[in-house]
Amino acid sequence: MTSMGGLEDLGLLVIASLVPALIYLSWIRTSERYRSEPWGTVLSLFFWGALIATFVAGILEVILVSVSTAASQRYPAPEFSFLNGNSTAGAFFLVLVLAPVVEEGLKALGVSRYKERITQIADGPVFGASVGLGFGFFETFLYGLGAFATGGLAAGLTLIFIRSISSVLLHGSSTAMFGYGYAASKVERKGWAAGAYYLLAVLMHASFNVLASLGALASALGIHGPIGTYADGLGLVLAIAFALAAINHVVNVIHRSTFPSADGTPSRYRPPPAVTHATLARRSPSSPRNPGQP
Repeated sequence: MTSMGGLEDLGLLVIASLVPALIYLSWIRTSERYRSEPWGTVLSLFFWGALIATFVAGILEVILVSVSTAASQRYPAPEFSFLNGNSTAGAFFLVLVLAPVVEEGLKALGVSRYKERITQIADGPVFGASVGLGFGFFETFLYGLGAFATGGLAAGLTLIFIRSISSVLLHGSSTAMFGYGYAASKVERKGWAAGAYYLLAVLMHASFNVLASLGALASALGIHGPIGTYADGLGLVLAIAFALAAINHVVNVIHRSTFPSADGTPSRYRPPPAVTHATLARRSPSSPRNPGQP
C-alpha cells in the first residue's frame, strides 16, 4: 500500500465517522425549532467532546485500570478480582462501571462549561447531545482505525457504520439527558436535577454496554446452546434499538421543553393577544373604561 493510498483510506475513515455525527447534530439542533442554537455554539461543544473529553477519558481510564490492577495484585483476594484489568471480571468492570462513570462525567463537564448560554430548558439537551455526539464521533473513528489496522479498509468502515447507528447515538442521548437535568437545575432552580440526571446518563451508558457485550457475557457465564450462539447478534440488534429509542426520546424531550404550553407556544415567549376591533373600541377614549377592563 502506498503512502498516498494510506492517506486516502485514513480520509475515508474520518469522513465515514464524522458525517453521520454531523447529520445527527443538525437534527438535534433543529429540534429546538423555536430558537435553534448558533452553529458556532453546537460545533464548539461537539469538538470539545471529540478532542478533549475523548482523550482525557482514555487517559483517566488507563490510569484507573493500572492502579486498580496493581492494587488487586498487591492484595490478591477473590472479592477484589474485578479490580484486575487483566481478568474477565476486570474487563467487565471497565466496560460496565468505570467507563460509563468517567466518560459521562467528562461529557457533563463539557456541558457545564457553557452554563452561561443555557437560558431555557431545551438548551440543556441540545448542548448535551452536541458534546456526546462529538465524543461518539472521535471514539468511533479510533475504533474504526483499530479495525482498519488489523482487517483493512472494509473492516474499518463496517465497524464505523455499526457504531454510527448505535454507540454514537447512545453517547449523544445519555449526555443530552444530563443536559436536561443540568438545565433544570439552572433555569428552574432544581438543585437535585443535575446529579440525578448524571446518574441516569451513567445508567443508560451502562445498560447499552450490557446489550453490546451480551455475547461476551454469555460466554463468561458459560451459557451455550442457541442463546450463546446468537447472543452477539441479538445483543447488537438490542443495542441499536436501545440507541434509536434513546435519541428519539431526546428529540421528544427537546420538543416538550421548547413547547411546554398546551397551545404549543413556548410559555416564556408567548406573543401578545391579537388586537381586534372590539379591543380597540374598549380602549377608545370615548368609551367609558371599567376598572376591571385591560
